[in-house]
Amino acid sequence: METSFKQNNIKNKEEKYKQFIQQYSLLIDGEKDEISVLANTTAALKEAFNFFWTGFYMIKDGELHLGPFQGSVACYRIKKGRGVCGTAWAEEKTQVVADVDKFPGHIACSSLSKSEIVVPIIHNGEIKGVLDIDSDELNTFDDTDKQYLEETIQILSSHLY
Repeated sequence: METSFKQNNIKNKEEKYKQFIQQYSLLIDGEKDEISVLANTTAALKEAFNFFWTGFYMIKDGELHLGPFQGSVACYRIKKGRGVCGTAWAEEKTQVVADVDKFPGHIACSSLSKSEIVVPIIHNGEIKGVLDIDSDELNTFDDTDKQYLEETIQILSSHLY
């Protein structure tokens, strides 16, 4: 299945997300292999939005472990409650951070990261992991990103688990 997620002709962020959601649902439909779905999710998000870093951390042995990602090298493990990812896990809610340097306990996997959004993957009340997206610019993420990335993760969760 060949699908292009590039959306150079769409300027409005919400419209980009709406188109992404439609394509994304088709991309993962019927696929149940977790690693495959997570890998293609990061690739699709990177292609569609050109985020600086996009990836997953999955819960294993009481920590978040690095999963499939697109971008520069990253931290291998994150403890619950530490950094933006660990906070999203502990609080069971999306974290939108305009300036990571102002986030208490931020874990700097890359000094180039300036803002971040982390969406927990929750299925039947259980957190499986988090989607982590970083930007190399301040104030990149807003309520539109939060809404549509949460919808993306809902689709992922309902297809996988």
